[in-house]
Amino acid sequence: MELRHLRYFVSLAECLNFTRAAERVHVTQSTLSHQIAQLEDELGTALFERLGRRVVLTEAGESFLAYAAKALKEVDQGVSDLKRAAGELDGVVRIGATHTFNIGFVPECLAAFMARHPTVKISVEELAAEAIGARLAEGTLDVGIAYEPADPALLWFEPLHNEEMVLVVGLAHPFAQRKRLRMVELHQQPLVLLPRLYTTRAMLDECFARCGAEPLVAAEMNTIAPMIDLVARTGLAAIVSMHAVPSRADIRVVPLESPTPMRTPGLLWKRDARQGPAVKAFANEIRKAALHRSLRSTA
Repeated sequence: MELRHLRYFVSLAECLNFTRAAERVHVTQSTLSHQIAQLEDELGTALFERLGRRVVLTEAGESFLAYAAKALKEVDQGVSDLKRAAGELDGVVRIGATHTFNIGFVPECLAAFMARHPTVKISVEELAAEAIGARLAEGTLDVGIAYEPADPALLWFEPLHNEEMVLVVGLAHPFAQRKRLRMVELHQQPLVLLPRLYTTRAMLDECFARCGAEPLVAAEMNTIAPMIDLVARTGLAAIVSMHAVPSRADIRVVPLESPTPMRTPGLLWKRDARQGPAVKAFANEIRKAALHRSLRSTA
């Protein structure tokens, strides 16, 4: 079965007249009749019933029409998107990202994307993961960059890479000279962590429970930069993504193990939402940047 067979079939089903249908698809009437006969032979059933000069759909034809029309619509949409993607993109891409990704990852992706597609308008909002999910569900964001949602019923999650969480301490901290640290050694240690409403905090609490440690949560802060500043000025420690740690001389980074806290960031989409060419192009930029980041971290 070829695509032209579907086009000829749909045209005849809509016109119910060989002459008009042949004119619509720019072939002779005999060619159209021959192609329809080929399709019926391949399917093993009659799609039309010929009543003199009149043509009507059979029951099988009525059933097949819905599928054929849907297939043609998808193909035509794909061709249209490809043609637009090959040219200059336009429109708006509305992005929601958590704080960690806004520090460097999103700007890196935006710079590369805007250099290729200067006519696309970009809107970026820094939001908590839960807010990103809600905004995607209500249709006010096109794509999210966050972590796997707790309720995947409305959202589709595409993992990008795994990222390690590390301990950050000040220069005078007892752990500042350690090469590695087991999670259980943080038992009764004063920490500054994200609030409990964050999925990252839930993951860390689970890691502590697994190793039997109960840290002293002396402070909770919802952004990374102030947490790092507090760590540098006090005896507190923080657990943050390795990619979120800034390059500064007044802190030390200590890898964690047994278990090593890991997060899996990814792209979030509203299920069944049709993504335009600009959104798809930006998502592809995110995928490439995530791959490069993953390769750099394992080099």
